[in-house]
Amino acid sequence: MLSIEKKELLFKILKGKDINKEEALTIYSLSNSELLYFMYLSTNFVFNQFKGIVSFSKNIFIPLTNLCRNNCSYCGFRRSLNDDSSYILEKEKVIEIVKKGFKYNCKEALFTFGEKPEIKYDKIRKLLKKWGYSSIIEYLRDLCKEVIKIGLLPHSNPGILEKEELEILKDVNASLGLMLENSSDKLCGKGGPHEFSPGKVPELRIRTIELAGKLKIPFTTGILVGIGETEEERIESLLTIKKIHEKYGHIQEIIIQNFIPQKNTPMESHPPPDFSTMLKTIIIARFIFKDKINLQAPPNLNPKNLSDLLLSGINDWGGISPVTHDYINPDMSWPKISELQRITENYYFKLKQRLPIYPAFINDKFLPKFLKDKILSVVDEEGYLKE
Repeated sequence: MLSIEKKELLFKILKGKDINKEEALTIYSLSNSELLYFMYLSTNFVFNQFKGIVSFSKNIFIPLTNLCRNNCSYCGFRRSLNDDSSYILEKEKVIEIVKKGFKYNCKEALFTFGEKPEIKYDKIRKLLKKWGYSSIIEYLRDLCKEVIKIGLLPHSNPGILEKEELEILKDVNASLGLMLENSSDKLCGKGGPHEFSPGKVPELRIRTIELAGKLKIPFTTGILVGIGETEEERIESLLTIKKIHEKYGHIQEIIIQNFIPQKNTPMESHPPPDFSTMLKTIIIARFIFKDKINLQAPPNLNPKNLSDLLLSGINDWGGISPVTHDYINPDMSWPKISELQRITENYYFKLKQRLPIYPAFINDKFLPKFLKDKILSVVDEEGYLKE
């Protein structure tokens, strides 16, 4: 049985009231049997507020470069310039990947890559200059144009950005993204996972997210669970995102991503969060944001718990690729879309394909002018992909 305090919290959430940090912390203390009450309530948000629709994006993953000025303790993707496996993709290779994605009816081209490698590596700066660009962001803009010509829509995650950089990417991206990861400066301190990562300073990441809001760019962000943060710091990070969204209204999606240890990294022996922690964090996020923001947790990082993931309150499975790997977590394969459909429909939800811009943002306020006609031509009256 629930205690009086927990019953009161349950009914407060049921009435649609906001919860504070202390109340959110209570959810972390729930037993498995107690959690079921809150899990049911979280699932109900998706049925009632999102009409039972759970979405996904059929995409290709373009790892533009694995060179990065940051050196996060958990990252197995990054390489140094003197490493034989380091690279920066040339335009022809990117076009080849995109054309393959078009052949498989993918609609999203996800650009994820190391942050500002030209700042750290003079050789990369000279290479970009040889190609006619002063920065990786200028190069990305041209690649996004090529993606659009072929028939896909770009969504880019290039790291922290200045206003001018956001402006040049705005018109050639359906949306942009940057994980907050965590709002605690502690993780950037000595011995922390972001000690050697100048781009992971929370203040800088928050600034980028806010600048995107000022420019009315549909934006994806989220937190990384299990990298040494406390439960309280996790909740504070979610509340920070909520505060930004209340001011600008541009955050279309929040990702709750669990840390997965990578071989040959300083954190390869660091234990990942247990699934109960993930489940409770997703539920807390749903209660903090209610129906204001789409909530996602990567299915390939939780392959044995897809049903519980769905029932925790997510309403999106994220990007699923029939063509490319998850280069950030290379050992974690994407589930098949047919498998996600089976699980989704088993619980009486409806699976719908979306674009990299969510339906609620397909309007004159947020639509990139350059992409407006293209986007409107492929979505139905609800904003999902026409069947």
